[in-house]
Amino acid sequence: MTVRRDFEEPARCRPDLVIGREELFAGARERLADGGSVLLHGPAGIGKSTVLRALTADYSGAARTVLRCSSTESESHLPFLALADLLGLVVDEVSDRLPAAQRTALESALTGRGESTLQRDGLALRLAVLSVLRALAAEGPVLVVADDLQWLDPASAELLGFAARRLGDTPVQLLCAVRTDGQEYDHHLRALPPDSLAVRLNPLSRTQVSALLDHRGYTGLPRSTVRDIHRTSGGNPLFALELGRALAEDPTPPRPGEPLHVPTSLRALVLSRLDMVSAEVRRTLLVASAGARPTLALLHAAGRHNAEAETAQAAALGLLATEPEGPTVRFAHPLISAALYAEAPALDRRAAHAALSTAASDPIERARHLALATSGTDPEVAASLAEAAAQARDRGAPSVAASLGLLAARHTPADGVPGPDERRLQAAEDAITAGEVDLARDIARDVLTRATVPADRVRAWMVVIEAAGQALGDVDAAFPQALADAGEDPGLLALVHYQLAWRGLVVQGDFAQGREEAAHAAQLAARAGDRRTELLALAFQAQTETLMGHPDAPVTIKRALREPQDPQVACHHNGPGLARFRWLLMSDQLTEARTTVTALLREARRRGMVESEVHFLRLLAETELRSGHCGRALDLARESLRTARDTGIGRVASALLTSFAEASGGDVDRALALAREAVQHAEEEGDQMYVSRALAALGHAQLVAGDAEGTVASLRRVRELEQGLGITDPARGRWHADLAEALVRVGEPAEAQDVIAVTRAHALRLGRESVLAVLDRAEALVRARRGEHEAALSQLTSAQDRLGKLGYGLEEARAAFALAALRTHRPGPTSYDEAARLFRRCRALPWLRRAEAAAVPAPAEPVAAPAPALDALDSLASMERQVAALVMEGATNREIAARLFISVKTVEATLTRVYRKLGIRSRVDIVRLAAGRRTK
Repeated sequence: MTVRRDFEEPARCRPDLVIGREELFAGARERLADGGSVLLHGPAGIGKSTVLRALTADYSGAARTVLRCSSTESESHLPFLALADLLGLVVDEVSDRLPAAQRTALESALTGRGESTLQRDGLALRLAVLSVLRALAAEGPVLVVADDLQWLDPASAELLGFAARRLGDTPVQLLCAVRTDGQEYDHHLRALPPDSLAVRLNPLSRTQVSALLDHRGYTGLPRSTVRDIHRTSGGNPLFALELGRALAEDPTPPRPGEPLHVPTSLRALVLSRLDMVSAEVRRTLLVASAGARPTLALLHAAGRHNAEAETAQAAALGLLATEPEGPTVRFAHPLISAALYAEAPALDRRAAHAALSTAASDPIERARHLALATSGTDPEVAASLAEAAAQARDRGAPSVAASLGLLAARHTPADGVPGPDERRLQAAEDAITAGEVDLARDIARDVLTRATVPADRVRAWMVVIEAAGQALGDVDAAFPQALADAGEDPGLLALVHYQLAWRGLVVQGDFAQGREEAAHAAQLAARAGDRRTELLALAFQAQTETLMGHPDAPVTIKRALREPQDPQVACHHNGPGLARFRWLLMSDQLTEARTTVTALLREARRRGMVESEVHFLRLLAETELRSGHCGRALDLARESLRTARDTGIGRVASALLTSFAEASGGDVDRALALAREAVQHAEEEGDQMYVSRALAALGHAQLVAGDAEGTVASLRRVRELEQGLGITDPARGRWHADLAEALVRVGEPAEAQDVIAVTRAHALRLGRESVLAVLDRAEALVRARRGEHEAALSQLTSAQDRLGKLGYGLEEARAAFALAALRTHRPGPTSYDEAARLFRRCRALPWLRRAEAAAVPAPAEPVAAPAPALDALDSLASMERQVAALVMEGATNREIAARLFISVKTVEATLTRVYRKLGIRSRVDIVRLAAGRRTK
């Protein structure tokens, strides 16, 4: 299906286009042909719409589906009008392919009907738009055409930009035009894919203006007149054509050398042409200019009973577009509408809005017109605007809600209930939700200049603090002032201390301080009867206590789960449910943890809470990974990572978790890349907690890849970071045994034993059985290095059995793998069968490859006693021995990497260790050792 809305422009527009536009038109066309997107920008009247239409007609034949939207300034306040233009005719054919939450969100946005959860989470709608474009693109290329991008309603613009930034290789291209006075087009590029071409349409030269006028029939003009037109128009083709039209209609054209007897701005030209229409036509056009989406039906409802004849007269004069646009009445250029509206007397503008306040069908539009028709304060108007803001908020358009809230505040009497400042603060909170933190901060600061009510002041301070995001250190001065304004009110103090808890964690990295502030906030909220804040504070306290290994964590979790629960936080990703899940997972209760997080994920999806869905999807993947279901964990982790990248939520957390899953069940090189990506982003954000978690993922991937030195370097940093943060529960990151194992491999058994001893003390105190079993596995390697082989075998056997009973399938398999390596000095073809079976059951492919490689028989024993160098060759670790054997066969580093499923860098690092252990300097020496072995 191809959706077209009068895209194929008449051929007459094409010569206008190429006049002075040949090079840029060719560049834009080339970018479109190459699969890219294009943004045309320039001042009003410069010809952007003409170029846009011509490019659309030129390229649309290559697209299966063509979607278009074109807005005006009067429409920009209504949410999702542009979205309706784009998707209104195609959504039915793909809606059945959308998840239920996305389908509901999209239907609510397009129709304004039905239950919507977007007030809680607008991400469902964002993902719905992205899913629709991807579904359309699956059937063939899609071209999205958007004219006058600057007038797109903020809700639609945000959705378009969200989708554009995440399309990747999806065959969806955007062709847009936007009005800019200078070079300020960068922020409009956010609505297009990252590699879009920005094309500025510059003013025409005098020669080009002359050619344009000739083509439009304004011929025979003196050269001096053409020069004056060029100067007066500034090279703007629309202005030049209007000046040419005015000259052609002027019975007394100016003499050569005389100034033009015409205005020098489009507004003046519009007013000049308006003199040719009746007062009734003027009123009809004014109503049309004030309307968001004027139609003949709307004009009739607004009292313009002769709208057909009056709009026809305006179209004949070039004020309205003559091309059919369906039922919509559209001005020939947005500037005409804007100039008409701006020049109308204030009384006439208010009358037009008053008529539209009853004629418009959309309640948000009616409320806006009512406000613009009213001067001064009016409690009924204010209430209507507040209700419209609530509807916009529920539709997932917080930016519109903020603007309507400010209008409501403006019309609220000083003694109104709620008061004007209360409505301003609601608008500020909507602005934060919309990401307009500067607006929110400005509103809050404005309220603080005059507000005397403590509740309003504290609420304003909370807006200031929330607007700071992660940069809480920048608003340190707000905390003591907020505390002073809160006075002795426990409810207000609870809000401040909850924010202080986050400050302690984010700014200072101090878990103890964060815990104390959260506990205090919970107590204050309980005294005030604010259950929502109490639950959030208790959940925060419980999670910090869990990570700290604090003995009160179970009690705090029970308090957070006690009834009554607030539905707004029951399945929130920072709510009590998450705290309970984390405790279950760290306490080895894997079955209950899976049941809990699955229920949370199901409820989040039912409510359309996409942000929470991202988090719970990742946590379910973590649970499956702990249980040894590596294939299932990898699928979930990859889904979580895709969603995180689509939504911009939890990208670091999802990347590091996917790294663990790849290292366990997928591709080790991909695991390394994801972990390094997570480390980089966490360090850029200054989040030390996630730096430690990302480094733990990197260390684990390095261990699986056979890079013991890299593992030690990464996990030593983790140990330092977690000591600084006050994290003592080893069940949180479970990196300790990996560090100990790597230390043994690099010849540091004493440090490995120290890591095990310190970690065991914490695990014993907290009753972390699985951690103790994994530490036993690592300690057995230390004992084997010391020559205590029988004790090592006994400890490994016990560890494997305990891990299997606890349900840690992958850790059980790793213990079997270590056990096989110790049972015989020279492994035979069947010694790794048990480990391979367990790895295969877990779908732990990287580990399975290692087990299969280790089971390959080593070269036959020489009859004579080996030379010292040959003894050293036998003493190499399994991975080192495999690499050395392949070098002996003449394999290159790249060939070795491919055969062992490791990276070239890992091969190089392994060879360095081989050289050091054997006391040699090159690959040639390894070959010589092999030759010496064969001659014995």
